[in-house]
Amino acid sequence: MTDKRLFRLTTNEVRQRAIDAIWGAPDGAQVVLSEPTRNAGQSALFHALCTDLAKSAIQWDGKRRSAQAWKSLMISAHAIATQEGAEVVRGIEGELVNIRESSALMSKKRATSLIEYVTCFIAQHKEEA
Repeated sequence: MTDKRLFRLTTNEVRQRAIDAIWGAPDGAQVVLSEPTRNAGQSALFHALCTDLAKSAIQWDGKRRSAQAWKSLMISAHAIATQEGAEVVRGIEGELVNIRESSALMSKKRATSLIEYVTCFIAQHKEEA
């Protein structure tokens, strides 16, 4: 078995195909069950919100920020707000780097929470926008 197979468990038929694949798998093969990751719509909405922040007059730490900077700020803040924590380490060139979760690997539920967090942040700062 050299290829990876992904089964999105949406019907009993798909579940049965997954079970059949497990029974046919060689010893040592791995099975991972996880929540579905965010979808394209969630990704597009999150990036649109960060772009809106970048285009707004809202400043962070004394200056306006790019969409990419807002993305990093929001993912980091959301991790703290949801008690996931954060780790700041010294980077290769001595800079400070926030080792944060990847939005691409977020579950749909977590991506929804992130979008709600950003939306609330924007609402709280609407007079600055």
